Amino acid sequence: MAGEVRRLATIGRLVNADRRSMFLNSLRARIPQVARPHSGFTLLEMLVVLVIIGLLAGLVGPRLFSKVDQSKVVTAQTQIKLLRGAVESLRLDIGRYPTVDEGLTLLTRPPADPALAARWRGPYLDDAVPLDPWAQPYQYSLPGADAQPFALFSLGSDGKRGGEGDAKDLGVLPAQP
Repeated sequence: MAGEVRRLATIGRLVNADRRSMFLNSLRARIPQVARPHSGFTLLEMLVVLVIIGLLAGLVGPRLFSKVDQSKVVTAQTQIKLLRGAVESLRLDIGRYPTVDEGLTLLTRPPADPALAARWRGPYLDDAVPLDPWAQPYQYSLPGADAQPFALFSLGSDGKRGGEGDAKDLGVLPAQP
């Protein structure tokens, strides 16, 4: 008996739910639909956003690009220190600095002289000799300025001797004639 009562109560709820649904649908059909706004942006909104982005890029961009130039100078100075250390290690092993003809390639390849090749403990760099941050090779010459035994330098952003700012030569410069 109790099971029958439960079953009838469930059927009643289903019928009431169905009647409610039909009633709501009939009401919806009689009420005019309110125009819903379309999702998306208008042309004016898009133009305003583009102008704001342009203004921000105009204000922030030059500051960021100056940091990029400064970071290239710092990178070149760091690489020159690394290369100088490698050249000094090479000198301790073979007893002399590389000649101008051998240059920095002696850091990654043994010398042609068999006597020196026997003392060479390289490679002194993990990879090939890097280019400077402006994609130019580092310059090596003998002797360096201020009684330095060798010169190891980058020509800077302009790739030419001399210069100022980012175009200034970096590293241990060669002796002036």
